[in-house]
Amino acid sequence: MLTKILLSIAALLAIAFLTLVIVQIKNSNEVNKIWQTLASAPTENVFTEDMVAGLPAPAKRYFLHAIAPGTPLASSVNLEMSGSFRLAPDQPWMPMRAKEIISVLKGFVWKAAVGSGLSKIVGADYYSNGSGKMQFSLWGIIPLVNAHTHDIARSSIGRLAAEFMWLPSALLPQQGVIWKAIDENTAQAHLIIDDEPVTLTLVVDANGKLLKVSLLRWGDKTENGSWAYIPFGAEVQAEQKFGGFTIPSQMSVGWWFGTERYLEFFRATIEKAEFQ
Repeated sequence: MLTKILLSIAALLAIAFLTLVIVQIKNSNEVNKIWQTLASAPTENVFTEDMVAGLPAPAKRYFLHAIAPGTPLASSVNLEMSGSFRLAPDQPWMPMRAKEIISVLKGFVWKAAVGSGLSKIVGADYYSNGSGKMQFSLWGIIPLVNAHTHDIARSSIGRLAAEFMWLPSALLPQQGVIWKAIDENTAQAHLIIDDEPVTLTLVVDANGKLLKVSLLRWGDKTENGSWAYIPFGAEVQAEQKFGGFTIPSQMSVGWWFGTERYLEFFRATIEKAEFQ
């Protein structure tokens, strides 16, 4: 009798495990499909100084530093990164490795593995066609997060805009971006993504190197967990040239950027960037 009970339990566990595996394969295929839709064909247009001749001084310096004249104007970039991530200020930093594709005004997919060993979390964030989603599971099998809401989509738009620091061609005025100077080293870029207006603030040095990027991003990092526009941003520690683009290669990112409530949760080093 005991043997039959144990066999029944083992069979049920096997069925449950197989079901989880099938669900994760389905989720992975969904993410990969979206990744493919964001991939772009190489463009024939190249960057010229005339494209930014009429921009405010800090914006002009930024582009002339970030894009070498004659560089094909990429519509997307594939990134490989490493770094660390934490879920809350009272929790430890966990190692992170990820691949990401970012596409001009189309969206992004971030496929990541966070943590290690028994606490390894695998999954993806993405935004595409007005839809944002978070899918993460323990060891890539046991579901932890599967969120797909209007608030997540709205927040993902802010993230997409901020991550255009890795795709400078997305911020050119030819993409409909409107620039204005705040001071000698600060400029704001106004853009609209899927009817959502976004204002990026970029701080650059005398040579045009990007030092900081910030915006008001829709998020729930409030005292009561309600959604609101929250200061969000990144501070750049290093940059690297990939082809004709010079982009931030090491940065720290957090909510309540520039305030006493600053919550740093993401640190990354870009190891590879391929532009298309």
